[in-house]
Amino acid sequence: MSGHSKFANIKHKKEKNDAAKGKIFTIIGREIAVAVKEGGPDPDNNSKLRDVIAKAKANNMPNDTIDRGIKKAAGDVNSVNYEYVSYEGYGPGGTAIIVNALTDNKNRTAANVRSAFTKGNGSIGTQGCVSFMFDEKGQIIIDREECDTDADELMMMALDAGADDFVEEDDSFEILTAPDAFPDVRKALEDNNIPMASAEVTMIPQTYVKLTDEQDIKNINRTLDLLDEDDDVQEVFHNWEED
Repeated sequence: MSGHSKFANIKHKKEKNDAAKGKIFTIIGREIAVAVKEGGPDPDNNSKLRDVIAKAKANNMPNDTIDRGIKKAAGDVNSVNYEYVSYEGYGPGGTAIIVNALTDNKNRTAANVRSAFTKGNGSIGTQGCVSFMFDEKGQIIIDREECDTDADELMMMALDAGADDFVEEDDSFEILTAPDAFPDVRKALEDNNIPMASAEVTMIPQTYVKLTDEQDIKNINRTLDLLDEDDDVQEVFHNWEED
């Protein structure tokens, strides 16, 4: 985020996650179930499941909870009826918002997402209306305090594994990859016992929008809070430059 530490934003997100562990575990549990249904229960042969397991561990989900989720999904594949849906729209001040959801009832999810936009004085748009303003990237954030590896060595490790970019911040390192290179880069770091504060394929805004009107700020926070509270919503991406 321009002018701000990316890690500060990650920590802010993580604090919110820690305050809502139940929801995070529910979200990841659904992703595990879908990954198992699509590619089987063996992470060695299912790259999507490997990515979800890495996400689960980054959110401190216990290993036995992960294993139970995999076994449950493998034992009752036909009961997994979730599907991915995505919505795009506009928040106040021309901000762009993308919402990814995993749902067993598309009508319910669409109504809830539309309501969240409306209550924040925004509007749902057509598919593709704002996604062109974002780049899909693998993003790995490493806390400098947690990492003993020299910055140059870490950079070469990431680039050799296929990363596109390595950025040093005051409190963190940011590694960016193409989406299809993300699993290899993450695995290389895992194999070298590099602790990761966050590792995910995400949507990174090409430019950010600064909101100065207090009502606009209240409205976008209202939309984001309502989306965060919705169990169907997996991820929300936006280009609002938060202070």
